[in-house]
Amino acid sequence: MLIAIGSDHAGYDLKSELRVYLLEKGYEVDDLGAFSAESVDYPDFAHPVANAVESGKAHFGILICGSANGVAITANKHEKIRAAIAWKKEIAELARQHNDANVLCLPARFISVDEAKEMVDIFIDTAFEGGRHQRRVDKIAC
Repeated sequence: MLIAIGSDHAGYDLKSELRVYLLEKGYEVDDLGAFSAESVDYPDFAHPVANAVESGKAHFGILICGSANGVAITANKHEKIRAAIAWKKEIAELARQHNDANVLCLPARFISVDEAKEMVDIFIDTAFEGGRHQRRVDKIAC
């Protein structure tokens, strides 16, 4: 499974930790930047991750910035993306179960590395429930 990952400067350290964690778990990781903690613009990294997921190149995306809002807003501009902000494991799980989210957005300034790892695991391992939720997901596109 290929996971595309990206961050801005605020999310760089957490992204680096998660990249190593995912590789150690046997996933392929496409690190689309940022590649340092120097100030950058989050859309420059959110769009490539969203493109990778939208095109089918990547199975899931992970985006990280200070609050997760900027990367989520940017990723959700893509038609086939359902990017969800999660700050605890239950939110990550429901994003997959009920919303068929395909991009996990993490707020680096508000969660620990261990919390992020737990949310990533849950997000990847949780299946979409379908059923009544599929009808709702189908209504998302404009």
